[in-house]
Amino acid sequence: MSKDFYSVLKERRSYYEINKDVQVSDERIKEIVEFAVKHTPSAFNSQTARLVVLTGKSHDELWNITTDTLRKVVGDRDFTGTQQKMDAFKSGYGTVLFFEDEAGVKSLQKQFPSYADNFPTWSNQASGMHQLVIWAALESEGLGASLQHYNPLIDEEVKKEWNIPSNWKLIAQMPFGNPTAKPGEKEFQPIENRVKFYS
Repeated sequence: MSKDFYSVLKERRSYYEINKDVQVSDERIKEIVEFAVKHTPSAFNSQTARLVVLTGKSHDELWNITTDTLRKVVGDRDFTGTQQKMDAFKSGYGTVLFFEDEAGVKSLQKQFPSYADNFPTWSNQASGMHQLVIWAALESEGLGASLQHYNPLIDEEVKKEWNIPSNWKLIAQMPFGNPTAKPGEKEFQPIENRVKFYS
């Protein structure tokens, strides 16, 4: 990484203004995603994370699908704000789709029935860790990203378009690209209200 760990976490923000003019190679992006999937922890070493990276026409098509889907939901109401969001995400270079393999989760539930109720929660926690690792790694390369959740509205079309296995559950979408504007100031709640130490 070109930045230290603290700086990466501190500077990782939601970038909504991005474009396709990235200086990071596809090979490096692939390396980042594969490294994250291999080394991010999961409960019982379940390794149920499944990721799809879309760039080029596939990235654009994702946001076309999302736009068309949302138009049907919004109906006759004003679509201006939503269209602006869709255009902003589509302006980026790529999108990482985060899935969880539900077949793997169900298999663990059968193997360890005492913990069955916990495995879906642990699956989501592991997905969250994958999202942070990749988000921070993209930040370390000078790329801006944000995390979106248009699932389950787009699930069916996404699976159809990219031949995604039916047992993969879509969790989140992370559009990324070259940041063209800085994010706003971030406010923090008092840390003493959020962390306690005892000895």
